[in-house]
Amino acid sequence: MTDADHTPGGISIHAVDISRGIPAEGLRVQLLRVDGCSEIEVAKGECNESGLLVHPIAKGIGAERGLYILRFDVGSYFRAADVNISSPGFLETAEFHFGVDRIEEHFHLPIKFTPWGYSLFRGGA
Repeated sequence: MTDADHTPGGISIHAVDISRGIPAEGLRVQLLRVDGCSEIEVAKGECNESGLLVHPIAKGIGAERGLYILRFDVGSYFRAADVNISSPGFLETAEFHFGVDRIEEHFHLPIKFTPWGYSLFRGGA
């Protein structure tokens, strides 16, 4: 079976600032696909008031089998929210590497974070 035999399920991103107990509105996110030694940007933007990145990739548009890198601009997010963190912050950028094998499945990636750490997993297959 090839990728052409499947409808992509998509990659959705949901971010929650658990240090303040709120959706991470305004958090900058970048999704890259790894192609050999190159990184190709496939999605970029800010999370909305619900903490979701609204982008066509969530519906499968542009999703492909392969390796990905997901980057979250945590330090800038907290500074913009006037949270008192050091400069540089302990956690400036959260980066998560993952693979998409079954392109027809949906990959929901919820991140929960504070200025000092994060947790990210695959949810809602």
